[in-house]
Amino acid sequence: MRLVEDALRHRIANDDVFVEVFASGRGNDVARSYSYRQILHAAAGLASGLDRVSDAAGTKVAVVMGNSPDFVTADLALLGSGRTEVPVPLAFSADQAASLLCDADVCLVDGPGERRLAEWGRESILPARCPVLRVDVEDLLVDPYDAVPPLFTSATPGDRIGKIIHTSGTTSKPKGVRIRTTGLDALLTSLRAVMPPGSYGRYLSLVPFSLLIEQVTALYMVILDGGRVMLLPEDAPLVGTSASATQRALPYVAEARASALVVTPALAEMLADEIERTGVTAVFGTVQVPLVCCGGAPVDPGVLARLDAGGVPVYEGYGLSENSSVVSWNSPGARKVGTVGRALPHVRTKLAADGELLITSDSLFAGYSRQDPSSCELDPDHWLHTGDLAEIDVDGYISIIGRKKNIIITAAGRNIAPEWVEARYRSLPGIRACAVFGDGLESLHGLFLVPPGADVKQTRHGIEEFGLRELSAVERVAVIHTLEGTEETYREFFTVTGRPRRREIADAAANGRFRHLLPALTPA
Repeated sequence: MRLVEDALRHRIANDDVFVEVFASGRGNDVARSYSYRQILHAAAGLASGLDRVSDAAGTKVAVVMGNSPDFVTADLALLGSGRTEVPVPLAFSADQAASLLCDADVCLVDGPGERRLAEWGRESILPARCPVLRVDVEDLLVDPYDAVPPLFTSATPGDRIGKIIHTSGTTSKPKGVRIRTTGLDALLTSLRAVMPPGSYGRYLSLVPFSLLIEQVTALYMVILDGGRVMLLPEDAPLVGTSASATQRALPYVAEARASALVVTPALAEMLADEIERTGVTAVFGTVQVPLVCCGGAPVDPGVLARLDAGGVPVYEGYGLSENSSVVSWNSPGARKVGTVGRALPHVRTKLAADGELLITSDSLFAGYSRQDPSSCELDPDHWLHTGDLAEIDVDGYISIIGRKKNIIITAAGRNIAPEWVEARYRSLPGIRACAVFGDGLESLHGLFLVPPGADVKQTRHGIEEFGLRELSAVERVAVIHTLEGTEETYREFFTVTGRPRRREIADAAANGRFRHLLPALTPA
């Protein structure tokens, strides 16, 4: 990652703020703040410590951490020392974590990561001889600056596997996507070309660092802009990991006065509600509207229209780990609502005969850590078959229709792309998450997570009336299942980015877990 390394070489002695952590509560206090000089010194100290327990070449280092300065330090230490980083989401189950940790050479943890590792059972998910090192920036800053050889004084080896990023498979065990450092360079070069300079001067991180897109935007784009990343307090849930996280994140959106942030569809809807209620300045803490980007799942067009009316454009994008994250992105000056933008400059796209989106680029991955039926195919001509059905208009803007393998075929022979239907239903007040299913069934079913204590009868009426008013007979949910959106239920049926865990939902339905729930109040 020459771009990031070059930028950091110029900031080794820079005292500008790089990482800030908010204090708990509703004040605008910053609990901790670290400069570029401090984080880079801590990263160099950590790299020296790793040298004492493992070789650099070929070493896989698991990073079991929350969104903390310690994660930032670990990420840069691994980048600068030439090791391979394996980030593990704290929201994973023990089985999921074990599938990524089974061949780790070293495991790095912060406070939350240490607690989560104990909950999983260290002995059952880590190799027997894998040391666990606690990373603490404060401890690493105790050593004098002249006592630790600095990182990034010379280039690390050329193309190598810099990261192994999790992505879902057909079982409960995720597969690892092997990310090349030169691939990340190609991606960052393209993003820098389409995003306005300085956009990442103040970035508010709301989703887990274990996601590659958040590492790209919250760390590397911030570094390239010489900006700062602002982190939520340790006790604040990250968006996508908790049903209540979007509501709890709102006060920090105002406190951060960010120049950029990435939001989920649920947070986009909540921003629209708050802007209509209190105004842009109250929501963002400043009259300057930040660069608001969204990906992972489609945002309801009605929500986008409401945000546009409030003067807040949302720039939707599309990506997958197999391309080192971003494939296409709307950007200021090149935005078409309802699409995921044009392909980045280094990416070429085309459609297969059945409408599947194919891509090729310099940022393609180097294969999987293990194969799975859900793995994307790379054909002999180096075109990646994404598994997504899409349309590309005459101006090059891409619209994602849905996952090829997710297409629902009802007993009546109707084909339904669930992603679009789910985006429409998610716009309803009081719906924390939803998923539709119905393969081989007479009609479409919907699973809706509602807030604890919600009036279920009223919510169900709202779902039914919305379907009758806004959706066709084919797309409309005919059988409504409502569940209380507890933390456990959310994590069981939805990923950290808000995508339905379709296999788990299908299994639950097949096992009769939803049978006690009432059908729609009237025929759809």
